[in-house]
Amino acid sequence: MPLPFLTADRAFDEAADDLALPFDDRDHWRRPYRPGPWRVGAAALVLLLASYVLFAAVIIAVAGTLPGAAITFGGALLVILCALRLLRVGVWVSAQGLRRVSFFRTGTTPWAQVAAVRTVQQPVRWLGLPRTVQGQALVLVRADRAPDDLTPLLTTHNADFLARMEAFDRAADSIEVWADEYRRV
Repeated sequence: MPLPFLTADRAFDEAADDLALPFDDRDHWRRPYRPGPWRVGAAALVLLLASYVLFAAVIIAVAGTLPGAAITFGGALLVILCALRLLRVGVWVSAQGLRRVSFFRTGTTPWAQVAAVRTVQQPVRWLGLPRTVQGQALVLVRADRAPDDLTPLLTTHNADFLARMEAFDRAADSIEVWADEYRRV
């Protein structure tokens, strides 16, 4: 069954959705890949939990204990903020540099400090847990640190790329191209 809204302007192509449009402003921070199904699924489950907590806050408010309802509502807002932060985790690029967003911290490396961005075969953490498996990682080599001090940006076994090797390759290539283009400027 053809879907006219997908084919009105162009043919539906999954690979074309990951490419930045030529008129997009390169000074804005952008993630050069989509969040993976594991990350989106975890955020959806957290939002489902938040909906139950919000429903409990309404029940508590109707029962007449407003301070308890306010505390429960505040807890639900905290859970929603955690889900949104979980979706924001990843690697972001712009003309200013490379930004690595984790759940609790955000670090930005200007392009002038980037010595290299390359893909290496190494043990990587599985879904961010302490267990390691053999995989690939896109690593950042900084000019102001030792060459063997490699910061992993993306791995084949994180929440964005687990069982999606082609998506990892596209994202790694895209970030490497950004690095090559802006390190020379």
